[in-house]
Amino acid sequence: MPAVNPWKLGLVFGLFLGGYHFAWAALVAVGWAQPVLNFILRIHFIAPVWTVTPFNIADAATLIGITGGIGFVAGWLIGLLWNCAAR
Repeated sequence: MPAVNPWKLGLVFGLFLGGYHFAWAALVAVGWAQPVLNFILRIHFIAPVWTVTPFNIADAATLIGITGGIGFVAGWLIGLLWNCAAR
C-alpha cells in the first residue's frame, strides 16, 4: 500500500464536507432547502416533520467552518492510520 500525505487527505476531506454544507447553505439562501428536504424524506418513506429556518450568514459560516474542520481532522487521522498500516 502506498503512503498518503495526511495533510492533503485532510484538505480533500475538509473541502468535500465543507463544500457539501456550502451547497446546503446555498439551498437555504435561495429558498429551495425545504422542498429538497421534503422530497428526500418522502422517497425514504419518512413524513417530513422538520422545517428549515430562514438563512443566517453567521449560522452558515459556522456550519461550513465546523464541518470543514471536522473533515480535515478526519482525513488527517485517516492518512496517519493508513501510513501506519502501510508499513
